Amino acid sequence: MRRTSVFSAFLLLGLALTLVSREPQTDPRLKKASRAAEHAGWIQVHLEGTPGEIGYQHGYLLSAEIQDNFRTISTETAHDEKKDWAFFRKTAQEILWPHVEQEYRDEMLGIVEGQKARGGKLDIWDVVAMNAWLELPYYDKMLEKGKPGITISGNVADHCSAFVATGKYTRDGRIVIGHNNWTSYSSGERWNIMFDIVPAAGNRILMDGEPGVIHSADDFGVNSAGMVITETTISGFSGFDPKAVPEFVRARKAMQYARSIDDFARIMEDGNNGGYANNWLVADSKNNEVASLELGLKNTVLQRTKDGFFVGSNFPNDPKLIKEETDFDPNDKSKSENARHARWLTLMEQNKGKIDVAAGQRFLGDHFDSFTGKTEPSERTLCGHIDLSPRGMGTWQGPFAPAGAVQNKVTDAAGAEKMSLTAALGHACGLHYKAGDHLAKHPEYAWYKPILRDMNARGWAKFKAR
Repeated sequence: MRRTSVFSAFLLLGLALTLVSREPQTDPRLKKASRAAEHAGWIQVHLEGTPGEIGYQHGYLLSAEIQDNFRTISTETAHDEKKDWAFFRKTAQEILWPHVEQEYRDEMLGIVEGQKARGGKLDIWDVVAMNAWLELPYYDKMLEKGKPGITISGNVADHCSAFVATGKYTRDGRIVIGHNNWTSYSSGERWNIMFDIVPAAGNRILMDGEPGVIHSADDFGVNSAGMVITETTISGFSGFDPKAVPEFVRARKAMQYARSIDDFARIMEDGNNGGYANNWLVADSKNNEVASLELGLKNTVLQRTKDGFFVGSNFPNDPKLIKEETDFDPNDKSKSENARHARWLTLMEQNKGKIDVAAGQRFLGDHFDSFTGKTEPSERTLCGHIDLSPRGMGTWQGPFAPAGAVQNKVTDAAGAEKMSLTAALGHACGLHYKAGDHLAKHPEYAWYKPILRDMNARGWAKFKAR
């Protein structure tokens, strides 16, 4: 009887030690990290320390979400580019990794280690490819264009609507900036992480993002130097330099290290590979200056003002860039990019002197189609609804695709000073998307079913660095 009791005690002691060893607090890298309860659909995580520590915290705290996001991204990318995931892993290893600086190598290696500590299965090439998923189609397009007899046009999806304003256009004369992210509803439902990052070097960052990804990816963030950064893609763009620095590295580095508009432009231009080519909108809350950096591979245009605005709707502005690097038609008013651009210009003038956070939130839920003159949600409205549009943006799969505006962010100078922003998951207009109803009407998108889920409009919520 006594021997059994002693044996049982040893078993219990062993089990206790095993459980303790698996507790997050036992790894010193997790000491400064935290994950808050879900708020309005968002998951806010605080990451702090060296690149390796930040990566480990990221991977550990979001392990389940990283596996889910990987399944979605790998499924979508393989389907859209007609290549298996092994191709993108190879691209990550041979094309991207050699041009990733050590700081961000360490962070991604940390993500791999952290998610594996919670049972995750991803390796470093999966994580690098995930981080580059938005620029991988640019590389693929470059390869396809080099094949005889193949013409590729418009297979890189356009993303987002955005504005930045200051001076006489805003209510208090200071900066206001807003952005909504356009993507598939399947990936959009996973774009719900609010990262609060305190790196060992550089600025503190508050940015939206995806699990497993070290940059915002749709690129909306505030840093402790008072910079607010966002972007929209350049429509119909072609160009990729496989010997240059990946866009995801430069975007994260700019968010982390830029202390001025000049800093931001320098970091983004240094080693530009043309991947995920964007018109970047930037605001410096310290001096209320705003800027537009249209960053092509061959052509770069930086504009700035302390009394005006810039808008983005995947509309390329520079005539030389349009001619040399895109197949975009700026004269076709029926195109989503042109219609949204026209609507932005109207809204800026109609609201001159009245633009604030509340106005920005209304803009992102706008359903006015400047081409038809009607108020009806579609691909041509700032709150994009490709799922309701009979046309379908040329860079998406076609009409009624389950895609459009998936989340929204707005902040102003006062918010930037406190490292805070407002954000809303789902359509800012308040319309809910129901996957089952949509797929029943449009069975051509049945391949989405394993990864597609409902996308409800959660409403606006405020977030700040914790």
